[in-house]
Amino acid sequence: MIQLQKYTWLIDTIRRAGKITFEEISDRWERNKDMSDYKPLSRATFNRWKDAIFSQFGIIISCQRVGGYLYYIENPEDIDDDDLKKWMLDSFAVGNLIHEHLSLKGRILVNQVPSAHQHLGILLEAMKENRIVTITYCAFNKTKSHTFAIAPYCVKLFEGRWYVLAHNIQYDDIRTYGLDRIEALEIEDGTFKLPKTFSGAEYFSPFFGIVTNKKIEAERIVIRAFKQHIAYLNSLPLHHSQKLLEDHGEYANFELYLAPTYDFIMRLLHMGSMIEVLSPLSLRNTMKEWISEMYDLYKKD
Repeated sequence: MIQLQKYTWLIDTIRRAGKITFEEISDRWERNKDMSDYKPLSRATFNRWKDAIFSQFGIIISCQRVGGYLYYIENPEDIDDDDLKKWMLDSFAVGNLIHEHLSLKGRILVNQVPSAHQHLGILLEAMKENRIVTITYCAFNKTKSHTFAIAPYCVKLFEGRWYVLAHNIQYDDIRTYGLDRIEALEIEDGTFKLPKTFSGAEYFSPFFGIVTNKKIEAERIVIRAFKQHIAYLNSLPLHHSQKLLEDHGEYANFELYLAPTYDFIMRLLHMGSMIEVLSPLSLRNTMKEWISEMYDLYKKD
């Protein structure tokens, strides 16, 4: 087992407990057969892990001496306010849980993330040193592959697929490429300068997913969710800008501020009659057109 799994196990154990004694940590470790082989956690090993966790993640594990020696995360905001760190730790925590219960492998179902293992690691290595990458790429709407150089700015996971946002050197344009459409990838000797003002989060902020059509401007959008879908939208917002305007029980109105790109419209259509676009009128009319075209496909039956 790699050390990172052990560190994330310790972080997750303390996070879930809130406050916990060393004896309780050691007991939970010892009972975790797949990780500990029924061996207790020594105090020296615990201290080494605690120091390594601070060094690698900046997470401080402190000890409360009043009322018993209880260990806790001193700076939980460093996890909660950092989306990448929180996602990574949560992912490892889930992985550790599954590792503990491999005997249930026929009853734990997961979806594979296309090409994450094949290309993601190489791209991240290139991004560390701002190295140019040559890819052979075939888009979904193309029948022929093309080979070209890109400067990888950032990667993003969206709906089970990894994407790279990159500067296409030939066309001098910022574009998004799906890793599962990359047929070959090679790191070059040449380097690039990442713009000082670039922020991946800010770049994608006005958009729903990975479609970043700069010709479509962000605007105020109001949608109405009906009773059976209100709780779903509350628990899993469509966009970080989503706000609840009013809840009438049978329906609730939500406000969002984003660019109504193709993938956002597709998500709204996915929810069918559980939601209704109230404004702007242009988006409402677009929904009407798509729904009318869908109806035309079935009306002859």
